[in-house]
Amino acid sequence: MGLLLAAPGLLALAGVVLFPLLHALRLSFTDYTFLKRQADFVGLGRYREAFADPYFLHALGLTALYVAFTVGLTLALGLLLAVLLHQGLPLKGFHYFAVSLPMLIAPVGVGLIWKMILHPELGILAYLFGGRDFLGDARYALLTLGLVDVWQQVSFAALVLLAGLRSLPREPLEAALVDGATPWQAFWRVTFPLLLPVLGVLLILQTVAEVRTYDLVYVLTRGGPGTATDLVSYYIYRKAFLGLDLSGASAMGFLLLLFTLALVALYYRRLTRA
Repeated sequence: MGLLLAAPGLLALAGVVLFPLLHALRLSFTDYTFLKRQADFVGLGRYREAFADPYFLHALGLTALYVAFTVGLTLALGLLLAVLLHQGLPLKGFHYFAVSLPMLIAPVGVGLIWKMILHPELGILAYLFGGRDFLGDARYALLTLGLVDVWQQVSFAALVLLAGLRSLPREPLEAALVDGATPWQAFWRVTFPLLLPVLGVLLILQTVAEVRTYDLVYVLTRGGPGTATDLVSYYIYRKAFLGLDLSGASAMGFLLLLFTLALVALYYRRLTRA
């Protein structure tokens, strides 16, 4: 009976997830392009081409750096906000609304808002910093993109960690305070270890979200200036729909999938061991 009840959802999931994946996997072993009607089997040739493509390798390295920066800063700021909200600040409803607001905006909307804020001639930040073009300067573009991403993602991290803090037992913390521990010692030695499973799950979710960052790159920089913000998801998009090389993009997409699965497996293994 359980399988019968789950069958409609499983069939829909197979249709919208499994079929495109299998189709892309089949294409990755061919030389199919949008300009070629007949696709020939080339084995692992497209995967070898991907590893020999310096722009793809550059995009992978850039994405790894971007993920490390955004995930680390998101978790740190999310934990700070969660601890502050957990303390019972005045005007609690307003603070909850302010923290949750960025999460409610679509990534494209976030990109358009910050594109105006960062505009070198019309934006408020350009006025405050003497007309500096944060998105047009290769020295600041990736950092700026990451900070905009963190601004949106930190809401989700803060709410998840706040829920984790609210679910922790109070007895160990109270016992530590009674024994003479300072609030910082009690947090670092008692609360933080108890919160590690929640942090581990959040780390996995944020890593997956950041690896596939596309919306903000498309709206804010289009991978520029040059290739300074050409993250791998956007590069794969350009490979498929601007370069018309669908099979090559499929091979790169599956390499990105394997890279992400390896990271998730590593995180999960460390989490279950802890």
